[in-house]
Amino acid sequence: MTTDTGTEPAIPTPPPGDDAVEAAVTRLTRAAATRTPCAPVRDLLGATGVDTAYEVQSRLASARLAAGARRVGAKIGLTAPAVQEQFGVFEPDFGTLFDDMVLAHGEPLALDRLIQPRAEGEIAFVLDRDLDRPGATVADVLRATAFVLPAVEIVDSRIAGWDLTITDTVADNASSGAVVLGTVPHTLAGLDLARVGMTLYRDDEPVSFGAGHACLGSPVVAVTWLARELARRGRPLCAGDVVMSGALGPMAEITGGGRYRLELDGLGTVEALIEPRTEDRA
Repeated sequence: MTTDTGTEPAIPTPPPGDDAVEAAVTRLTRAAATRTPCAPVRDLLGATGVDTAYEVQSRLASARLAAGARRVGAKIGLTAPAVQEQFGVFEPDFGTLFDDMVLAHGEPLALDRLIQPRAEGEIAFVLDRDLDRPGATVADVLRATAFVLPAVEIVDSRIAGWDLTITDTVADNASSGAVVLGTVPHTLAGLDLARVGMTLYRDDEPVSFGAGHACLGSPVVAVTWLARELARRGRPLCAGDVVMSGALGPMAEITGGGRYRLELDGLGTVEALIEPRTEDRA
């Protein structure tokens, strides 16, 4: 026996087609090339179409590789509750690191390269084994890690005003900009990364505080999530990869030139040197 409720069953919304994916690629490519923020791409992809957004990300990455860039690793985004609260997006995502995004401690980064950057304090993992199993464990990640480094990630968004849903940031390579790595490696032996405290300074003024436990409980847990997700998608982490494990605290807005120094308990320091925009140097 059935009961007529007087309502029609919901019809599933089909995923966006190839035209929508290409339109999102074009919009983000133009924004990156002109350093001009664009409208969100969720009007093309929907607000929750994560797999479609990763297809946009993949096409943008392929174009970058074809233009001569080299993949050097991956980054995790939206791991810290403070960052999730900033954007109202409550699940992690990932993006690709390219060689032209990676700088060393104190190496100048021109603000002209970026659109609307912000700084995050993180721990970078450098791998010496592949992590190619969808069922990777924390133990697998610990065995695969050669060493970790303090790192400042300069996140950036091609989306105007950082007006993001999960599909906007995923499509935009997880809002990536640049990465500044420390130069003193530390092995994981005896380290509890969940207990590592973080302070990020802008020109000696503290602007962000955090700790390892804010990163999905521990940066090791975050990298385990990434290893499983990338292996599941057929894009596994490999020996030699640099992995940015996610923010340990809130982002700090970058409004001009300056020094952004990260201090991590037991892991030392790293400094990102931001050069002012050309028009601000006159």
